[in-house]
Amino acid sequence: MNHDDLPGGTEPTRPLPYPPGPAPTWVPPTAQAPPYAPAWHLPAPAPQARHATPRGRVPGWLWPVVCLLALVVGVVGGLVGGAAYERLQDDEGTVAGGLAAVDTVSEPPLPLDNGSIAAVAQKLLPSTVQVVAEYEGKEGGATGSGFVLDRQGHVVTNNHVVADAAGDDGPIEVVDRDGDRYDATIVGRSPVYDLAVLYVPEVRGLTPAALGASHGLVVGEGVVAIGSPLGLSSTVTAGIVSALHRPVTTGDSGDDSSYINAVQTDAAINPGNSGGPLVNLRGQVVGVNSAIATTGGVIGGEAGNIGVGFAIPIEQVKVTADQILRTGEARYPVIGAQVRTGETDGSGAEIDSVMADTPAEAGGLRKGDVITAVDGSRVTDGIALIVAIRTHQPGERVEFTVLRDGEEQTIELTLDGEVG
Repeated sequence: MNHDDLPGGTEPTRPLPYPPGPAPTWVPPTAQAPPYAPAWHLPAPAPQARHATPRGRVPGWLWPVVCLLALVVGVVGGLVGGAAYERLQDDEGTVAGGLAAVDTVSEPPLPLDNGSIAAVAQKLLPSTVQVVAEYEGKEGGATGSGFVLDRQGHVVTNNHVVADAAGDDGPIEVVDRDGDRYDATIVGRSPVYDLAVLYVPEVRGLTPAALGASHGLVVGEGVVAIGSPLGLSSTVTAGIVSALHRPVTTGDSGDDSSYINAVQTDAAINPGNSGGPLVNLRGQVVGVNSAIATTGGVIGGEAGNIGVGFAIPIEQVKVTADQILRTGEARYPVIGAQVRTGETDGSGAEIDSVMADTPAEAGGLRKGDVITAVDGSRVTDGIALIVAIRTHQPGERVEFTVLRDGEEQTIELTLDGEVG
């Protein structure tokens, strides 16, 4: 600092190199015991009062208080977090965040080279349940199967297993492999995709089934079906993937509105297997067993297995379950046109009518048009067209290849959506 900065140009005050007091005595460094003490011996500080708190230190009694406060905050935080989750998941079982907000499992429980059906059964049986839905008009109600979706108490099954009980407001129960029974409520169901999600709070302790992917399956690959055929719970059957992308009708034989792009399998599936998991050899669910073909003709009914069973691909299960968890209902895509579903020559799907104010009308579809492909994938008949559309979601823009008056053209439509 410049001396002129001070009044009168006086000399600035500088701190002393040691506290004021008696003059220090200098001691040669060689006379000090190592490590050498400071060369300047200062007067000893005055002793502290017996009960005085040393400067800069926390009183000893404060740490227990801090620990207790942290414990209280942790407990309160847990209760608040639990309450927050309960607000997300109400008595109906819906969850604001959908499938992403619940605790599912995706990691395969078994190695890639597993070939043991027994190992698959050991992993999946604890996650598979029997579903009993009682309703007026059928003694004992309907019996099907299901699997645990997450650790929050949701179970996936087929709509046709619980549909009559839902309409009659009948009780629904799930039964685990130990025979314990739990009351269940329907979160939501989709007749179109033949899927339903149940809420069973008491099964939160059960292990969720690992969710896989059906698009990686190949024909001939081994699969395992688990369920309760004919009411025989915890039944395991095995087979192979017989075909992929098979358009079929599911549910009751009279319900022709349910179509799926199915995984076909020869694993023995019988009445009561509906809603149970179809599992790959890594222990992941790749589909939901939904229907069988019978020598009497169609899918459903009470006939036994003839080696032709069908499962809803797990990709569709995830989409529908997510919608149901969020809102309690599912949506499916439509174009606003009626299509013929009877026997055809396999050349495409003929449009029977076009409804007003729909994507079909806006895109220029007409009665008599024949749709031969959807996004480049061939369409052979009306059912194949419905299935192809339902593999998409409302709001998506899809390309249709149309044959009109012998000439082929391309029409793009933005899919509408309906609840079902």
